[in-house]
Formats: sequence, C-alpha cells, structure tokens
Amino acid sequence: MTYDSILVPTDGSDHADRATAHALSLASAFDATVHALGVVDIARLAGPFDAGGVDQSFIDRYQEQAQEDVRHVENQWAQPDRFQGDVRNGPPAAVIDEYITDEGIDLVAMGTHGRTGLKRFVLGSVTEHVLRTPPVPILATRAGGDDPPTLPYRDILVPTDGSDCANAAVDHALSIARACDATVHAINVIDTEIYPIGPGGQLPVDVSEPLKQSGQAAVEAVADRADSAGVTVDTALVNGRPSDTIRTYATEHSIDLIVMGTHGRSGLDRMLLGSTTERVIRQSELPTVAVPE
Repeated sequence: MTYDSILVPTDGSDHADRATAHALSLASAFDATVHALGVVDIARLAGPFDAGGVDQSFIDRYQEQAQEDVRHVENQWAQPDRFQGDVRNGPPAAVIDEYITDEGIDLVAMGTHGRTGLKRFVLGSVTEHVLRTPPVPILATRAGGDDPPTLPYRDILVPTDGSDCANAAVDHALSIARACDATVHAINVIDTEIYPIGPGGQLPVDVSEPLKQSGQAAVEAVADRADSAGVTVDTALVNGRPSDTIRTYATEHSIDLIVMGTHGRSGLDRMLLGSTTERVIRQSELPTVAVPE
C-alpha cells in the first residue's frame, strides 16, 4: 500500500499549517503529489446579506485569500512537479468529498479547527463530517502548544481487535511505518466498561480468558504481518475504556501517530467503533489516521 496523492484542505490557520506539516512529511516519504485545496463558501460568507446576491468583488476578495493560502502550502513544499493547487466554491465538506473523487486522492490531512469568523472553514465540524463517511483515510490533527510535530514518525500506535476494519488500519500503519522506518505498537484493549467487574475489581475468569486469547491472537497477527514487512513491532494487551486507554498508552510510549479503523466488531468483541476513534481525535493532541473499513 502506498499514497500517490495527498490532499490538504487549507484556510491558512495554525491548524491547517499543522496538518500541512504532516501531509508534506508523508508526501516526502511516499514520493507523493501534494494537493492543496482552498474552499470559499459563498453562501455562508454572504449570510443574511445574500437576499439580493453578492457582488463579484466580494467573491474575488475571498477567492484571492484562498489562493494565497494554497500558495503558502506550495511554497512550503517547493516541488512544483509534484504539486497541484485549486480553489473551489461551495460547502466545504461537500467540496472536499468531491475533490477526493475527482482527483483520486489516497489520503487527506485536515486540521480539526480553523479560523473563526468569515474565513473559518477547516473546522472540527467539517473534519468530523468528512470522517463520518470517509472514502479514503483521513489524518486529523490539531495545533496543540508550541512544539512542532515529530516528523517523520518514529512510533506508530495501531489498536486492533482482529476485525476487518482493524486490519485495514493495520495495512496503513505498516505502510507508514515502513516508509518512515518507524516502530509499530499493536495493542488490544479490553473495554472494562462493558464487561462485569468481579470482586477485587477484576474481570471474571470466564470473561477475561476468552478476551485475552482473542486479544493475543489479534496482536500476534499484526506482529506476523509486521515481521513479513520488515517493520519493528511491540505488542500489548491493556484493560480500560478504549479511548482513554489508547491516549494513555500513546503518552507513556511517546507515540507520534495513531492509526485506527472507523468501525469494528459489535457485541463482546466490540472495540474499534467510530465513536471511539472520534473521541481519540477530539481528545488527543496526537495526529490520528482514521481508516474506513
């Protein structure tokens, strides 16, 4: 698996800049083409003044700003033969979805917040909309603090329950790890919130043992695939609320990137739900790649 084309929607905000840094790093690792997209949502910008339409100078002003934001990405990349910039009009989420299809995009890097006021567009709401029906993996990141991101990645975390969705995320985690010469951390989380806790705060043996066996099989499968791909791997079984446990593990092991499926198994094997991935993206300072099944 490889990424030939990487899209970064941009509004020139710090959050978009952080996403751009990740997009450019991955583009370098995969020899990919970088696409920068500016979106002008004329209907929303016009707001209550749209009753009689807006004049062309109004539209031109915002299109000019969007072009400047796109050029900012181009200047950082500085490889014109592997760059494509565009400015389109319309509702941001719909425009981004359309662009992904039109240009055959393999990965999208987006900030989870952006500008406020009239220039606001790479918002959490837009990113979350794209995440809910992603045709391709979405790398969601936010600008947190003054520290630059760790690039290229050195430690990549991939939670797994052995489901098809988790395996799709493993594919991407291993590809990125191989391109960046990174270590993959494969973990299985037993969700202690949905299983009955026995005396002493422990899961009953008749519940815990099957879960441990299933979890061990899941992480061992990742280890086997990593070994075949020539990628260094660490494995672990951990208990707790999935989103909190994933973030805690990431902090304790200096993880640079989290890669997760957007859906997973239901019932007793339930773990990698879209809601868990969304919580990790919302709560973690780390970039997270959400991989559709």
